[in-house]
Amino acid sequence: MSLKVKVFDEEHEEDLEHEINRFLDKIDETDLIEIKYQVGVSCNQDDDQIFCFSAMIIYRT
Repeated sequence: MSLKVKVFDEEHEEDLEHEINRFLDKIDETDLIEIKYQVGVSCNQDDDQIFCFSAMIIYRT
């Protein structure tokens, strides 16, 4: 067995949730090691907030 990572990056948290759930459906529950989650926020020149929702899944293959 070896360790792998899968990285997800979405602009909307619902999209991130959807993509992660799709991936988790493909792997065995016992192969999941950890999920790391992060949110990044920045502002553009017009002071619009830009969000980045990301996650990294560590799993066994």
